[in-house]
Amino acid sequence: MSAPATVRDYKSKTVATWLAVLGGWLGLHRFYLHGLRDPLAWCYAPPAIVGLFGVQRMRAFGVDDHLAWVLIPLLGLVLAIAMVGALIYGLTPDERWNARYNAGAARQHQTGWATVLGVIAALVLGAGILMATIAFSAQRYFEYAAEQAADAAQKR
Repeated sequence: MSAPATVRDYKSKTVATWLAVLGGWLGLHRFYLHGLRDPLAWCYAPPAIVGLFGVQRMRAFGVDDHLAWVLIPLLGLVLAIAMVGALIYGLTPDERWNARYNAGAARQHQTGWATVLGVIAALVLGAGILMATIAFSAQRYFEYAAEQAADAAQKR
């Protein structure tokens, strides 16, 4: 026999959206919705922390650090994935949200302006982060390829 639904069973779409925007790189939105046993939630932080390590390496060793070139895009990808999650949460119709996360809960979620603003923030940040990650990776790749071609030409 299951326990009666309480206010703790209620999951807010607004909170989930903003957790994805602000703490998605740590998987906070997944922990909020699925609990500490969610394996996907634990997959967010490691690549984000490795990417932050790449940012620190680039600050310490400059733009020529090849390891930083590999690590930094991991942070960008995790952030972009978190923003996609925020978009999915924020744009889910209330009926589907309540059926999935608030079935039997004392309250049902109603979308408000805070959710809409979270979706807008996720769209702006996600698009910017994804474009910056692609541009950074492409620039580093082509700079490296040009260096290799110049070195090969000098050896001839």
